[in-house]
Parts: sequence; C-alpha cells; structure tokens
Amino acid sequence: RRPSPIQVTWLGYPNTTGLHCMDYRITDTFADPVEDSPPYTEELIRLDGCFLCYKPAVDSPEVSKLPAIDNSFVTFGSFNNLAKINTNVLDLWAKLLNRVNNARLYLKNPSFTDKTTRDACLEKLITLGISPDRIILTGRTQTLDEHLQLYSNIDIALDTFPYNGTTTTCEALWMGVPVVTMSGYLHAGRVGVSLLNAVNHTEWIGQNKEDYLAIAAKLASNINTLGRIRSNLRHAMKNSLLCDSEQFATRFTDALRAIWTKYCASSTR
Repeated sequence: RRPSPIQVTWLGYPNTTGLHCMDYRITDTFADPVEDSPPYTEELIRLDGCFLCYKPAVDSPEVSKLPAIDNSFVTFGSFNNLAKINTNVLDLWAKLLNRVNNARLYLKNPSFTDKTTRDACLEKLITLGISPDRIILTGRTQTLDEHLQLYSNIDIALDTFPYNGTTTTCEALWMGVPVVTMSGYLHAGRVGVSLLNAVNHTEWIGQNKEDYLAIAAKLASNINTLGRIRSNLRHAMKNSLLCDSEQFATRFTDALRAIWTKYCASSTR
C-alpha cells in the first residue's frame, strides 16, 4: 500500500522482497557485484566498503590464548545456525578433518540443546568418516558473554554456504578467530566476502570448495601464524572499516539523502 513515498530495504533479509512498491535495497559491491548480480525488484544502492557496521559488546571477554598451543591439535569451529549447516557443508568439513590430522570440529548452536538433533548431526559426521572423539557439539548458552567465551576453544572458524554467517562471523573475528568463507552467487553467500574485505583479510576467501579446504588447511599448518593472527585480529578489526561507525553513518545517511533529493527533484507535488 506504500505508506511512505520512498521505501528502502536493508539489513536482515538477504534477498529481494519481490515487491515493486519497495524502491531501493542497500548493499555493497562485494555482496552484490555490479557485473554479476541476480535480479532484484529494488534498485540497488551499493555503499562504498561494507553494507553494514559491527559494534561489539562493550563488556566482551578478552581474546584467549590460541587453544592449539596447549591442545597440540587444531580445532575448527562454527557457531552458525543449524539451518545453515546442510549436507554439503558437513561433507566439506569432514574432508577438511580428513586432510588435517588430529584436528577437531567444534559446533555450537541452540538446536544442539536437543539430544535427538545433536545425535543426528553426530551420526552424519560419523558416516562421513569422522571419529566421534573429534567432534564437539554444544547447545544454547545463557548469556552473550558465555557464548563469546566459547571461542577460547576454537582456532579457526568455518563459514557456512550457500548461506554465510553475519553476526557469527563478526563475533568470531572479534574474538581473534580467523574465518574461512567461500564466495557464492547470491547475497546470502557473499556476506563473508564483504566482511573479510572490510577487515582486510581477503586471503581467507575461497572461490570454490577446494580453495576453502586449502585456505583452512594452510591456516591449520602453522601454529605460530595462527597465534599472531589471534593476538592482532581484534585490534585490526577495531580499526577497520567494519567497526568505523562514524564513517558508516556518513555513507548511509548520504545514500538516504541522495534518494530523497532524487525523489524531490522528480516529484510532481
């Protein structure tokens, strides 16, 4: 019914609304490249840099020591919603564990609070050739602090596909954990590309499954490098485009003012 003369969709839903009464969609050139973008009913507004800004919790726990140092093995992990962890994702993660000797896989999401759901995921990984003693499944935590503290168990985070993480990726990076992602076709599968560009770590972006495996395995092969990444990542992120709220606010409001100015110029009021 168009209650507003201009209607804009932005963060929260990673696709077109399909509504011709929705005029614009705010994104960026990484999540929706100009040369390779699926059809939208909205006109895309591509902000310079990243289409979002991350504000970490002021009372976030400190970044922990790299767990691999004491464990003598690398732990891969993902705290993404179970709906994003499909069969193809589990299959690739199983291949990664088979490639990296003695590595563990730590998965945490609220669905694993349910034993039947947890057992089903465990059984799937076992059928893919992963020993159950290499798998840790954790359910819901009560507070954000408890949730973030669990990153002290993770050396390398693994993004999901074709639907990437967003807040989950930001939280992992904030806790000093590098995130390996894979560039997809749709916006939902390119959010990781946008976030990693914003923190200047494009080397963690794979273009295909083999790239993804190679990047994760390479990170796992050098504990000293992983330790340096963990020590420096929060500082680098804090000073990156991803956490620059003032610059983001300027870019965002400039975009809104531009479309309002365009509307006023073309209005026949």
